[in-house]
Amino acid sequence: MTALPRPRDDEYAEYYRPYVALVPDGPVLATLRSQFEETRDLLAGVPAERETYRYAPDKWSIREVVGHLADSEWVFFYRAVSMARGDTSPLPGMDPDVWADHGGAHHRPLPELVEDWAAIRAAGVRVLSSLDAEAAARPGRASGMPFTARTFPWIVAGHELHHRAVLGEAYDVGS
Repeated sequence: MTALPRPRDDEYAEYYRPYVALVPDGPVLATLRSQFEETRDLLAGVPAERETYRYAPDKWSIREVVGHLADSEWVFFYRAVSMARGDTSPLPGMDPDVWADHGGAHHRPLPELVEDWAAIRAAGVRVLSSLDAEAAARPGRASGMPFTARTFPWIVAGHELHHRAVLGEAYDVGS
């Protein structure tokens, strides 16, 4: 296993810079483990009657936000593994609204969604922890943009922090 250092700006699409910037320095895989526990604890405090709350009619429910986090991690971890394994096939983008519209998360209990997300996170961290430096540095393309395999755990960590902030500010989760 190798450390997955913070990626350089030229290793991933500019769109993800705000997410990567949110992640504290240090071992990103340890951050992914501890940060998930913090978010899970916040979500555990959401009463069942608030799980379907939307702060505006066109916004996702709390359940859909968690479904989005799980879906995104499926995609990000797949991209990382694909690149690490040397697959140079261009990887498609992901329209989060389409995934949310067809994911069914709004109709599933929040604890079940969190459990699914936990399994995805654990599997992703486990496989990424086995990468050596060469595999982590392998490049690829997703959504038409260049990435390296090692960028995705940083994107995942920042994406979670972004949505945790939204959950706190717009949905009053953890207040």
